[in-house]
Amino acid sequence: MTLFEDRSKALLNRQAPLATRMRPQALEDFVGQEKLVGPGRVVRQMIERDRIHSMILWGPPGSGKTTLAQLISGVTKSHFVELSAVTSGVRD
Repeated sequence: MTLFEDRSKALLNRQAPLATRMRPQALEDFVGQEKLVGPGRVVRQMIERDRIHSMILWGPPGSGKTTLAQLISGVTKSHFVELSAVTSGVRD
């Protein structure tokens, strides 16, 4: 990585929304949803074993859906496709 790439990423990070900048970077920093990602729980076990099944994360805004998906994507070797109901259509 060059000096200019580092500077460019830093600038993008500063311009990103606060929620994006403050998002947890590790599963240990993820707060909430203990029934799913707590020690020994279903989703936590799938992540630790790197055996992620197809899933749809559904819930109200701010409940951690995107954060959890990004954390799983970063930790596992699974292929992820990000799809937003706001910007997608029937063909997607």
